[in-house]
Amino acid sequence: MNICKNLMPTMRQLDGFTKYCRASYFAFIHSSPNFSVEVHAPDQEVVIALGSNVGDRLHNFNEALQLMRKSGIHITRHGCLYETAPAYVTDQPNFLNSAVRAVTQLGPHELLGALKKIEKEMGRTDGIRYGPRPIDLDILFYGKLRVSSEILTVPHERIWERPFVIAPLMDLLGSTIDSDTVACWHSFSMHSGGLFDAWEKLGGETLTGKEGLKRVLPIGEGFWDWSTKTSVMGILNLTPDSFSDGGKFQSVEAAISQVRSMISEGADMIDIGAQSTRPMASRISVQQELDRLIPVLEAVVGMPEAEGKIISVDTFYSEVAAEAVSKGAHIVNDVSAGLLDSNMFRVVAGLKVPYIAMHMRGDPSTMQNSENLKYDNVCKQVASELYSRVREAELIGIPAWRMIIDPGIGFSKNCDHNLDVLMGLPNIRAEIGSESLAMSHAPILIGPSRKKFLGEICSRTAGTERDPATVASVTAAVLGGANIVRVHNVRDNADAVKVCDAMLRQRKSVSPS
Repeated sequence: MNICKNLMPTMRQLDGFTKYCRASYFAFIHSSPNFSVEVHAPDQEVVIALGSNVGDRLHNFNEALQLMRKSGIHITRHGCLYETAPAYVTDQPNFLNSAVRAVTQLGPHELLGALKKIEKEMGRTDGIRYGPRPIDLDILFYGKLRVSSEILTVPHERIWERPFVIAPLMDLLGSTIDSDTVACWHSFSMHSGGLFDAWEKLGGETLTGKEGLKRVLPIGEGFWDWSTKTSVMGILNLTPDSFSDGGKFQSVEAAISQVRSMISEGADMIDIGAQSTRPMASRISVQQELDRLIPVLEAVVGMPEAEGKIISVDTFYSEVAAEAVSKGAHIVNDVSAGLLDSNMFRVVAGLKVPYIAMHMRGDPSTMQNSENLKYDNVCKQVASELYSRVREAELIGIPAWRMIIDPGIGFSKNCDHNLDVLMGLPNIRAEIGSESLAMSHAPILIGPSRKKFLGEICSRTAGTERDPATVASVTAAVLGGANIVRVHNVRDNADAVKVCDAMLRQRKSVSPS
C-alpha cells in the first residue's frame, strides 16, 4: 500500500505554509574564505543523511549516531535502513543508507564541521569522490533556511536525483504536515505535491524491495529483507498454564524436540516464552522466568538445526531481555511495549537488537476488563496507542529500523475488535503513517493462533481444535499486509503463508504499477 499516494490530499496544507516559508527563510552568505555571515537561532531542526560501505556498516552507523549526540545533535527520528547499490562509482561494495531528524543549536557551518570531524574520527580519508567510505554524513535540511556557501549547500543539491537519499528522507515525515518547518522542506522540492511528488517521480515505493534499494532490518549478523516472504514464527511456551499447550514443553528435552519439529515444518523464527500472558495470568518474578527460560534457550541456540533461524524471547522484563540476548536471542518480543517495565526501552536500546512492540492496555490480569475494551474506532486507536509507545522507544534510542509492531490480537480486545484488526491492517499502517512513514513501513507481526475469539466463532472449546480457524485468520492477515505470523501449528500455517505469498507475487506481476 502506497501510503503517501493515498493520502496526497493532505498536501493542500502546503499552500499556506509554503508562502510563509518563502517569506521567512534566511540565506546564509559565505562569499569568500575570509568572510562569512551566518544567521541562526537556537534549536534548529535538521535532517542528516548517513551512508556506509566499508567495514561493519551497522557498527559505523551506531558509532556515528553516538558521536552525533555527543556533539550536540539531539536525534529525534530515524528513517528505515536501506541496503543500496553504489551510485556513480559502481565498482565498490553495497551501502547502508538512512537518515535522521535532529535538533541542534549548532549553526549550519558549525554542524558541517562537527559532522566532518566525526567522519575523520571514524577513519574517513580523502579519496575518490563517491568512492568507498566508512561513514558519510550529509546535511539535507537545516531548519526553514537555505544555505549557499563555498563549502555548504542546503538543501543538499543532489537530493532530488538520489532514491537512496529520498527514501530515508521520506521515512522521517508523516503523510500529514506536522510543522511549518516540514512544510518548508516540502516547498524546497519545487513540486506542487512537495517531497511526496519528488519521491513519486523517482519511482516511489516501486523502487523498494529490489536489489538496488532494499529496506532491511538488522538481525544477528545479517540483514532481513521482509518484503521477500512472510515469516512464520513458531511458539514455544515454557509455562505450565498457557491456554493452548501449558506444561507440555517445560523440560529441556521436550522443548528441544518441539523446536526441532517446528523448524522441520518450516518455522523461520522461534519465539520462546517463560511467562504466561493469557487473561488473568499470575505474574512470576524475573528469577522464576530466567530459571525456566535460560536452560532451554541455551539448548535451542546450540542446536545445529537452529543455525540461520531467528530466536525471539517473549518477555516484558528488561532483565530477562538482557540475559536472553547475552545467551543468543536475536529479538525482544514485549507484549506490553514497555509499559510493564520502565527500563525496557533503555535496555533494548543498549542491546541494539530488534524490538517487537505489541499493543495492550493494562496487564494480563486487567486487559480484558470493561474499561480496557472500550473503543470508538479500534484500528485508529490501536494505531495511535501503539505509535505513542514506539515513538517513546525511538526517543530513548531504539531506531525505527529496529522496530517490529504487533496490534495485539486477543489483548484488550473482544471478538469484534480482533476481526476489525485482522481486516484493518492497511488502515493501521495508514494511521501510523500519518505520524511517521518509517514506523508505517515496519514489519507487522500478527498472532491469532488458537485464541479464544476463534473458539467463539467456531464453537471450539479446546485450543488445539482451533487450527483451521487459525489458518483462516493468518490468511486474512498476510493478504492484508502482515509480515510475520506467530503460530503454534507451524506446518499448516506455513503452507497457508506460501499460498498467500504466491498470490501476492501474482498480484504484483499483473499490477499496472
